[in-house]
Amino acid sequence: MDSLKLLKEISKQAVKNNRTIHVLLEVHIAKEESKHGFTPQECLDFCKKQEWEELENIQISGLMSMATYTEDERIIRDEFRTLYQLFTELKNNIFINKPSFKELSMGMSHDYAIAVEEGSTMVRIGTSIFGEREY
Repeated sequence: MDSLKLLKEISKQAVKNNRTIHVLLEVHIAKEESKHGFTPQECLDFCKKQEWEELENIQISGLMSMATYTEDERIIRDEFRTLYQLFTELKNNIFINKPSFKELSMGMSHDYAIAVEEGSTMVRIGTSIFGEREY
């Protein structure tokens, strides 16, 4: 399903429930095929089109991503910097008059400290709180 179509469906459901849904666009910055999301260029192109502005019950509030799962801090840092640069470009150009575009969600239990150093405003540390998942 393409991204705009998905946002339209979310908006349709939000209208039915009289809600505004805050969304983070997922960007694939990792060097792993198991991760998903826009490439940085696809995200930039999607945002530039501004078709999402027609969706009154959707509010794009920022970006999110996961870095490669590795012990190599250089790789993790480079990936987070890539996302931070994209976030800054979008914030300063496309979302300049939208104060709600403020979240940069990157960093998980194993790499959150690097993420915070690289500009993250939201980390996901469930494993540190709840422990490893049991499958």
